[in-house]
Amino acid sequence: MWNDFKAFAFKGNIFDLAIAVVIGAAFGKIVSSFVENILTPLLGILMTGIDVSGLKIQVGDAEILYGVFIQSIIDFLIIAGAIFLAIRLLMKFKRKEEENVEKEAPPVDVKEQLLEEIRDLLKEQKTN
Repeated sequence: MWNDFKAFAFKGNIFDLAIAVVIGAAFGKIVSSFVENILTPLLGILMTGIDVSGLKIQVGDAEILYGVFIQSIIDFLIIAGAIFLAIRLLMKFKRKEEENVEKEAPPVDVKEQLLEEIRDLLKEQKTN
């Protein structure tokens, strides 16, 4: 059982996933800070000082903080957009890298080419 666990835990995918989670958490904190400390105040200025996070409805002793909910939706949309753009940029670089690898394919060796021709001739002889 221990060997099975080691085989599972030390696969490259587990480490890649762990790194992605840590980087994603840090990236989420950066974007959240950007939204909370820069974007929200700028939107408040543009909207003549309206702060949506302070919107609430008082029902008896309970408060329904729908402004905080609206702010969370705005945060989510901005974070999702930032992550989408980052992933799209990474995929663009990956495609370019794959294209470069395909372009740099080594030329076929003359011996290999002759062996392929011999193989093809032998196949033709068997079918006839």
